Amino acid sequence: MTTEPSASNPVLTEAQLTRLRAFGEPVEVASGDTLFRVGDRSYDLVLIDSGTIDIVREATRDSAEEIVAQHGAGRFLGELNLLTGQTVFLTARVTSPGRVHRISPDNFRRVMSEDPELSSILLRAFQARRTMLRGTASRSIEIIGSPLSSASLALRTYAARLELAHHWFDADGTAGIALMESAGVTASELPVILLGSDVLTRATPGHLAERIGLSYSRPSGQQVDLTVIGAGPAGLAAAVYGASEGLETVLLDATGPGGQAAASSRIENYLGFPNGLSGSELTGLASVQALKFGARIYSPCTVTALDPHCERLRVVLEDGTEINSRAVVIATGAQYRALSLPRWSHFEGAGIYYAATELEARAVAGKPVTVVGGANSAGQATLFLAGRGSDVCLVIRGTDIRKEMSSYLVDRLLVDPRVTVHTSTEVTALGGDESLETITLTNRATGTSSEQSSAGLFCFIGATPATEWLTGVASDENGFLLTDSHLDDAALGETFSALGRVPLPFETSVPALFAAGDVRHGSMKRVAAAVGEGASAVASVHRAIGVHP
Repeated sequence: MTTEPSASNPVLTEAQLTRLRAFGEPVEVASGDTLFRVGDRSYDLVLIDSGTIDIVREATRDSAEEIVAQHGAGRFLGELNLLTGQTVFLTARVTSPGRVHRISPDNFRRVMSEDPELSSILLRAFQARRTMLRGTASRSIEIIGSPLSSASLALRTYAARLELAHHWFDADGTAGIALMESAGVTASELPVILLGSDVLTRATPGHLAERIGLSYSRPSGQQVDLTVIGAGPAGLAAAVYGASEGLETVLLDATGPGGQAAASSRIENYLGFPNGLSGSELTGLASVQALKFGARIYSPCTVTALDPHCERLRVVLEDGTEINSRAVVIATGAQYRALSLPRWSHFEGAGIYYAATELEARAVAGKPVTVVGGANSAGQATLFLAGRGSDVCLVIRGTDIRKEMSSYLVDRLLVDPRVTVHTSTEVTALGGDESLETITLTNRATGTSSEQSSAGLFCFIGATPATEWLTGVASDENGFLLTDSHLDDAALGETFSALGRVPLPFETSVPALFAAGDVRHGSMKRVAAAVGEGASAVASVHRAIGVHP
């Protein structure tokens, strides 16, 4: 029986069907035909005129094939990977003959840009289908690893940020052990990714991205209008505004879309969301929005150099691939610093974390934990973890919790029975075997120390700008990039004199190279401010390259 109408399977009107058909080519299909299958790197949007098509989750090593949906006349086939470029998670198989309209990727992009009504219908359905896929097609990507492994955590975090349909197996659990035996892998080869019949050992997010089509794969020397480096709020905003205003836009991120914001469990002071939302929700929606307007997002994709001494700015990737860009926005943000303590690296991913999301919370659920930091991110993490049943010790080096944290967070922290606030205090020692078990707190005023149980230490202390790869661009003593009014004559040299102008808002000491968000000297270090900077930087991009929206 055909799948019932729902958010993921809307019913199109005859007028909408007629408009959508105009973008495609009619094709007769026979029973047994496959319209797309698991692993395909590109496929068409398919509009069904007649006949029946099953959507199938193919068999894996330990699960049988399953029909997850059935579609008939008036329905369309497609999912978010039409926008993202990810490989296909499910197979579409014709079960009764008929006729379809196949809408090519290029024409699909035309639909998204030329017909706002159809674009909205398709996008809502794709988002609903991705949510469904994370349940029904989760076995398409199987990850086996140890919950105490930073490499395994990196894979899980990457898959979660990109909302990939995947299933996690604990290598020490019964199902994980059985799957390892079936795949013929050992503990020394973890983490492992199973993709159909393929087995990836000692896997990384980069390996996974390459296999599912999310690595940069365009020819070296490709020319674009705008390259955005860093996919936090500032970078995502720049990509949305650049692409929506007609610039050919590429967005690159070394780890995964979202930046530090994706690690925020709840943001309650972001304009337009009175009930709050998680950082991953906000940045996930922004990623889809950028893709809708035609931006191309690649992650993980590490930029190792930028060469301004050519006709266009030349962005160099880790594998040597070059992208020639008329303008570049650097939005690489800043990274939380680690504490200088013995065995710190040993416990990273095994009790020490730099984010507080559902993934990390599950690892320490109901156990005592410690949060270090005095800004909003630390306060948000503390409340989130306390809400998941943990007793939380918030450790602040300074004397005043209100100095860097919003009042609404402070007020909640001080009345939460699960939260204990320690000011003028530092973590001075770590204890445990394979995973973190205890910490030692030292009061800076009195010098007294005490050891206490802690299954997790969540670190949100001062940030270091992610600019170590960048040379020849003016920065302050801490590495944050100087822009516009912060640049003096010595930093500018003769470059801008030759152009007959001064730096535009958010422009660095290199013409057509801009900085936005936390990486910029003088930035506010707030999500809303970063979004504003990313959008405003694009306004300057238009002026710099002589293109107006």
